[in-house]
Amino acid sequence: MKILVVDDEKTIVKGIKFNLENEGYQVDVCYDGETAVDMARHGEYAVILLDLMMPKLDGLGACQQIRQFSTVPIIMLTARSEDADKIIGLESGADDYITKPFNPLELVARVKSSLRRYTMLGSCAGTKKNYVVGSLEIDDEAKIVTVDGEQVRLTPIEYQILLLLVQNPGRVFSTQQIYENIWNEEAYGAENTVAVHIRHIREKIEINPKEPRYLKVVWGVGYKIEK
Repeated sequence: MKILVVDDEKTIVKGIKFNLENEGYQVDVCYDGETAVDMARHGEYAVILLDLMMPKLDGLGACQQIRQFSTVPIIMLTARSEDADKIIGLESGADDYITKPFNPLELVARVKSSLRRYTMLGSCAGTKKNYVVGSLEIDDEAKIVTVDGEQVRLTPIEYQILLLLVQNPGRVFSTQQIYENIWNEEAYGAENTVAVHIRHIREKIEINPKEPRYLKVVWGVGYKIEK
């Protein structure tokens, strides 16, 4: 599997490349957002690691442009630790984020987690399973989501969150339960992360996200798919 690493700090890029190649991954690198968008458009990457602050085009702008043509998992690398900055990264289309300085083992673990979700989304093996709620349908063999007959393009994390809820119609999942099920790690302050992804899903599957037909919030408890 091939990974794209984008950061204007060449020492950091070198270290990340070394650690990922030691895990057996192919690694391409670049040092600005404009080049990253071009490489993402013409290359086949399983994960993109994207720095927030870069010349020519910053990570937010690059992420937004990549999301116009790709659902590849994007992990944002940022030296900022404020929640607002993390939320902005997620709002721009990133699936996850990791704050500098980071432990190389943590970075590798995040990459592996994203690759598992990406592989699951791309896999067509196994018993065919369709889930239907009103005009919302998930074909979990083909990994296709349709609403009113129109296909909806979801990122791997968005797909896994929606599938979890659709597989359990009427059941309310807290943000902690969603995070731990999808990210496979303990949820520490994960409310905003889950909320951003839920909002993105609503924008894609609901005619009016403010008055959702399917993905409902249960105030003070969590989220559910309406039966």
